[in-house]
Amino acid sequence: MQSDQLNYIPILMQFLLAAGFVVGTIIVSGKLGPRRKSAIKDQNFECGVEGIGNARIPFSVKYFLVAILFVLFDIEVVFLYPWAVNFKELGMEGMLKMIVFMLLLLVGFFYIIKKKALEWE
Repeated sequence: MQSDQLNYIPILMQFLLAAGFVVGTIIVSGKLGPRRKSAIKDQNFECGVEGIGNARIPFSVKYFLVAILFVLFDIEVVFLYPWAVNFKELGMEGMLKMIVFMLLLLVGFFYIIKKKALEWE
């Protein structure tokens, strides 16, 4: 084997370890887990909505606005942390770019406030 190929052995080992853990967990949970079945436990359940009736019932748009808010602040953290770590190296150009980014986030935040997604009934 060439040295370039040897560099991939740790990646292969990590993949095999992760796959083995997943398969092992599935097998162990299937063998050791409880096997009590009932009509209520076998019923479909999702997001707190009863699975009985018409599937076309409307629900509030606020659910989606809260999801947008969650994504908005997650993306903020993803970009803000590396910027804070490299603050000195980025200089004034990095500072201006972060100000523009934060202003765009504020626009999204004010949109959420305008739509009253943070007010619960």
